[in-house]
Amino acid sequence: MSGPNKNYDPVEVAALDPAVIEQDLTAALAAIAAASSLEELKSVRIAHAGERSPLALANREIGALPPSAKAEAGKRVGQARAAVTQALKGRQAQLEVERDERILVEEALDLTAVPGRRPLGRRHPVPLTAERMADVMVGMGWEIAEGPGVEAEWFNFDALNFDTDHPARQMQDTFFVDPADAGLVLRTHTSPVQARSLLERGAPLYVAVPGKTFRTDELDATHTPVFHQMEGLAVDEGLTMAHLKGTLDRLAYGLFGEGITSRLRPAYFPFTEPSAEMDLVCFVCRGEPAATPCRTCGGTGWIEWGGCGMVNHNVLRATGIDPERYQGFAFGMGVERSVMFRNGVADMRELIEGDVRFNAQFGMEI
Repeated sequence: MSGPNKNYDPVEVAALDPAVIEQDLTAALAAIAAASSLEELKSVRIAHAGERSPLALANREIGALPPSAKAEAGKRVGQARAAVTQALKGRQAQLEVERDERILVEEALDLTAVPGRRPLGRRHPVPLTAERMADVMVGMGWEIAEGPGVEAEWFNFDALNFDTDHPARQMQDTFFVDPADAGLVLRTHTSPVQARSLLERGAPLYVAVPGKTFRTDELDATHTPVFHQMEGLAVDEGLTMAHLKGTLDRLAYGLFGEGITSRLRPAYFPFTEPSAEMDLVCFVCRGEPAATPCRTCGGTGWIEWGGCGMVNHNVLRATGIDPERYQGFAFGMGVERSVMFRNGVADMRELIEGDVRFNAQFGMEI
């Protein structure tokens, strides 16, 4: 068996060539000095001091050298790797100082500054308008009354003088609640609260009834199957159409401002007699003649707002009120329609789409 190769020259191993080691050290030091951030320095550390770095691979070659050559090669590689490690530590310390100084500037807080506030939310214009209408009625001495959304058919129709063959009882207008013989509907108007209030409180009575109603209408620019109404009912001795007209004018003034008045046109409703449609002076042209007809009212100077009339005697009798002693008037209008008049909303679908940008234009009212 032959002895160890005493004449083996480590220079013959390319990775251990002093010139190559010096070249690797120079490249590592240059990369370390060029690193401008801790993230870049991390990549340099992996490339020049990691397990697959040139100096680490050269260090592995030392084990294959004869004993006489290991010491010199190990010293040369060790010094190079130590220089790289020392340079990495020094550069990391510098970059950490620079990072801390930058954070002090970029993340400095002015504790005397007024804090920024999140944008305020906005309430939907429909409940805001309903509350304003209710406030006007309360200001006139009326009370607010409420009733259930799922209503007995008797309160929704029979007590209000709707005949059994009235078109409103048919499925195309009314949501009936299963089972079909339950006698329950989703109320088609807030008028059932009139009957409930008369039965519970008797006369005299002055109540305003805001609430949600349901009809089988298709959703379009002027209709929606779920909408809100404001109903008014007054029952007392000596009430006339003049009291009704004055109440409507006061409500229109409180909601739309000065110069908005109402007029009454003959109409028919089962629960009032005589009955009328109430129109408002156009809030755009104010009824003034113009060369070009107003697009809002079509040049008529008036816009339909709702229905009204003197309470039918049959309604009073159904609720136990003596029509020979008491008279009453009632009116009702859509809240969404009032919003459209008051704020110039052209499409009712904008009221139900939930776009926060739509609500934001109405501001905040308390």
